[in-house]
Amino acid sequence: MKSQAIVFTGIRQIEVREVTLKPMGPTDVLVDTCWSSISTGTEKMAFNGLIPSPPFIYPFIPGYETVGKITDVGDHVNKSLVGKYAYIAGSFGYTDVNAAFGGASSAVVCPVESITVLDGIDDPKCGIALPLGATALHFMDLADVKGKKVLVLGQGAVGILAVQLARHMGATLVAATEPYEKRLGYSEADLRVNPQNQDVSAALAGHEFDIMIDSTGVMNAIETGLRFLKFHGKVIFGGYYQRMNIDYSQAFEKELSFIAAKQWAKGDLVRVRELIRQGSLHADRIFTHSHAVDNNLEEAYQQAFSDPDCLKMILNWKENE
Repeated sequence: MKSQAIVFTGIRQIEVREVTLKPMGPTDVLVDTCWSSISTGTEKMAFNGLIPSPPFIYPFIPGYETVGKITDVGDHVNKSLVGKYAYIAGSFGYTDVNAAFGGASSAVVCPVESITVLDGIDDPKCGIALPLGATALHFMDLADVKGKKVLVLGQGAVGILAVQLARHMGATLVAATEPYEKRLGYSEADLRVNPQNQDVSAALAGHEFDIMIDSTGVMNAIETGLRFLKFHGKVIFGGYYQRMNIDYSQAFEKELSFIAAKQWAKGDLVRVRELIRQGSLHADRIFTHSHAVDNNLEEAYQQAFSDPDCLKMILNWKENE
């Protein structure tokens, strides 16, 4: 079976081309893609040739944020899934191209265990936010935020979801810092601080935070944030850092704890789906831009990677979406 897919053909080279799907196995599902998205972390690194490991050998199909409708299932899969919307965490089901997650395709063959059915969600497009929400939820579990004061650095997509989840999970106060005013406007933090035009010390005066969550990757921002942590405070590193370089003195004086958050844990995608279904997590708040999957696709990628006002770029695979 043939499909149209987004393919990275070389460093900073992208095209939409025809690819061949592997035959469905007995535990596979076939999904007709409605929406996918652009990751500004892993996918940006791959686009720029910074991940040389085998799954990212050119040409390859990116994408691990995909939502579509199940159109067929293997012999060992419940037939009732046909017609349901599902989140797909990617696919390796191609015969003629590498799959670096492999979700950016108009049709996807993948094992049934790699999907999350989106029953009960009014807008299935919100399933795009499941991996980011699960990442933020993992921060909350590592930090144990209930009854604590929480400082979130950065209000990108993950930071915005982290603020919502911290409030939902019982933090007594949630503050956020973000140098781009438009991003700060999407935040639901109790205290919102723009370090570009506010004195952070004055804005956060009188507060000592139990937990700091970093979603910026900016060492200067992390160093500044450490000043506002209490003795025995906890820092969650929520990004991927090629190198850490911060002043150790504050960690020493306050006996701070540092935790690296790798990814979500098993079951977190379903937990986030339920939070979206209940209206406890407003996932659509991060969907700021959209673009059709067409010959001008590079424009969408460049905007997603470089425009600070673009929190999440949604790629529409159907003309009527």
